[in-house]
Parts: sequence; structure tokens; C-alpha cells
Amino acid sequence: MAEIPADLTVRTSEPPKLRVLPRLRELWADRQLLGNLVRKEVSVKYKSSVLGVAWSMLNPIMYLLIFSLVFAVVLKGGIPNYSVYLLSGLLAWNFFSTALTMDARSVVENANLVTKVYFPREILPLASTGAAGVDFLLQAIVLAVFMAAYRHVHVGLNLLLLPISLVALAAFTMAVGLVVASLNVRYRDTQHLLNLLLLVWFWSTPVVYASGRVFVSHKSILGVSVFHLFLANPLADVVFGFQRALYGDVGPASSPILPAVSVGWLAVLLGVVALVSLALLWLAWRWFFRLSGDFAEDL
Repeated sequence: MAEIPADLTVRTSEPPKLRVLPRLRELWADRQLLGNLVRKEVSVKYKSSVLGVAWSMLNPIMYLLIFSLVFAVVLKGGIPNYSVYLLSGLLAWNFFSTALTMDARSVVENANLVTKVYFPREILPLASTGAAGVDFLLQAIVLAVFMAAYRHVHVGLNLLLLPISLVALAAFTMAVGLVVASLNVRYRDTQHLLNLLLLVWFWSTPVVYASGRVFVSHKSILGVSVFHLFLANPLADVVFGFQRALYGDVGPASSPILPAVSVGWLAVLLGVVALVSLALLWLAWRWFFRLSGDFAEDL
């Protein structure tokens, strides 16, 4: 293979319209590059680290220690097996927030590659999302250990919610990731704004507090119930699914821990979220594709 001159700049101009099947074939042909970039993202993240990938497993444990102190001891939230409840919601949230943070920087931090070599630019945010998926698997091990330690396993129809939740989470994360990755190329404030947005988004998603108590709340904002506002948050719906699948304990009707709805009702909700997220992914992909032809110039 001929060596690429150091001063060569490849300026690409993608076709005006995304053609899905040819583009998917192109992405498949570059799957080795995608795998290498995922490995690079993971190795760079933990470079010169003594504990390495173990930091990913310590992350939810630190959250657990802090929020257990605040909600289970100081505020006395009254959630049985709070460790399992918290970690089941954090599993979904940490994947989303980690992927978006990495996606936002994915094109900018690989500017040298973008300006020198042609390849489908979608590979960069996909690689960042893949690296976040490695953290997801490691943190799932932590959750499994706590579930085994507390013997807190609910086996039944609730487990069917997990694959639906995973599809919805992956599609929504990739959709938002493509948008922030493309915006941050031209507007570098995007990554800083994203950090503020994720902070607000975290507390708007029932990860550390009982989601079921939001369900029975009679409070409203501008005439809309708080619970319906939560349902409009796709991450809240996904977290509901993870919590029902992995934590499973709805609790008493007077003060439910999880939303007191049937598994079927929640499955339909998650199915709608998954379909809407796939539609958003299609639109985000078109947006990213249209802008990607100018990335070399913008960088």
C-alpha cells in the first residue's frame, strides 16, 4: 500500500442524497477500521492507567456509595435493595452519557485522519458509541454481582423488556450522537453545552429516585402531569424498562417504587420509543451525511 504524503489533504464532497444500502455496504467494507477505532478509543481512555478498564466498573460503585448515603441514609428514600435499583438505571444512563460525550469529540479529535484519508465519517461516532458499549458490558457485570449478592432476580415476562429497551437505547443514543458529532465540527461550544444538557437530563430521568412515585404524583406543570412529562423523555422510558426488567419490584400501591403499569403496557411504550428512535436515527444519519462532505474543510 502506497504511503500517504504528510501534506496531502483529502477534501470530500459526499453525494447530496444518502443511499442507505450502498452506504451500509461501504460501512461493512470498513468494519475492520471501525473495530480498530473502537480498540483505540478504549486504549486511549485508559492509557497509563494502573487500573485500566476497572475504572469503568468503579464508576457505578462510586455513584452507588454517594447516592446510597444521600437517598438511603440522609433522605431515607425507602427503596429496598437500593443498590440494584440504582445500578439498573445507571446502566442505561451511563451508556447514553458516555457515548454522547465521546461522540461530540469524535470527529474533531480525529481531524488528522479526516483531512488525510477518505472513509465513511459515520465510523467515528460509531466507534465512540462502541467504546461506550465496552463500558456498558463491564458495568453490567457490576450489576450482576450486586443482583447475585442480594439474590434479587425477578425471572418472568419482565425480562422481555430488556431487549426492547436495549434497541431503543442504542437507536436513540446513535441518533443524538450523530447530531452532536456533526454540530461540534463547526460549533465547538456544542461539547460544553452538551455537558450542561446532560446534567439537567440526568435529574430529569428517574435514576436515583423512585420512578413509581413520579407515576402517582398529582403535580402538574402548565396543566400537564409530571408523569406524562417524564414519558416524553425517551431516556426516562428506557430507564423504566431497565428498572422493570432488572429490578422488577413494583412495590406497594400506596408508594410504588416502579410505575404500577403492566409489562405489556411498558412493552408497547418501549416499542413506540424504539420506532421513533429509529426514525430519528434515519433523520440524524441524513443530517450527518449531508454535513460530512465539508468536515475536511471545517477542520
